Amino acid sequence: MDKKIALKKKKMNCEEVKEKVNIRTVLESFSLFPVKENRKTALYFALDREEKIPSFSVDFVKNKAFDFGTGKSYDVISIVQQMNRCSVSDALKYLEKFDFSVQNHIRIEDTVQVKNYQIIKVNEIKHPALIQYLKSRKVCEQKDLVKQIEYMLNGKKYFGIGFFNNSGGVEIRSKYSKICLGKKDVTLIKNDLNTSNEIVVFEGFFDYLTFKNLESAESSISDCLILNSTAMLFRVEESLKEYDRISLFLDNDPNGNATRETIQKKYKNVEDCSLVYKDFIDLNEWFCMNTTENKF
Repeated sequence: MDKKIALKKKKMNCEEVKEKVNIRTVLESFSLFPVKENRKTALYFALDREEKIPSFSVDFVKNKAFDFGTGKSYDVISIVQQMNRCSVSDALKYLEKFDFSVQNHIRIEDTVQVKNYQIIKVNEIKHPALIQYLKSRKVCEQKDLVKQIEYMLNGKKYFGIGFFNNSGGVEIRSKYSKICLGKKDVTLIKNDLNTSNEIVVFEGFFDYLTFKNLESAESSISDCLILNSTAMLFRVEESLKEYDRISLFLDNDPNGNATRETIQKKYKNVEDCSLVYKDFIDLNEWFCMNTTENKF
């Protein structure tokens, strides 16, 4: 009887994991990112072979995937089994690090990560269109913290504002583009003067640039963490334990709220700074709409 109950409980756990652990987050934990995507679906390269044309189709709504090359269907458990060559039990252990209570709230990110690219030049921001874009976001004063990236993609040349992460990947932004070149990761900026052991957390780098416009001399000694995607939170869960104080400047949307709740549950002395811009999506939008530039 006990064996039957245990099997039933395991089955229920499997079904719960398949439903609540976000498939995009699991794929990103293996540094797998879409080649093409829209709001509901995406195409990835296959999990088990090299290919030039992506054949691994992911349905973010159903939280499932299908490999057109093999005809095999996947859920989050079988993806982990495939990547780690492990049993169902070991896959469930791997997935324990994901917070079930918030994964189903994670939004489909707008950022597209691409693999087939070439960075041609990395320069200071000089192009008039990029300067104008920084001015429209009211962060032109911080242009030294970002770079002008010229790159090739699908045989065509492009340029954009670049912000590098800790793995050498670069977030590209312009009026027309929102992509990631290279490996997706967080950007942790250490301050040698951080004697108070504090860290300030942002979702995107435009909020970080906005903060640099606003920060006072006192707040300038903190370390800064830019997630570049809330799905990257798992990469810094251990690092955040080292700080005595965590200040959050996350988005005021379901995804930002879920991430905020996760951090508040796991760590002590967490300050929610989103109250400053409670009627706006994020810090940068508030700053752009707010004519009074107060210091934090």
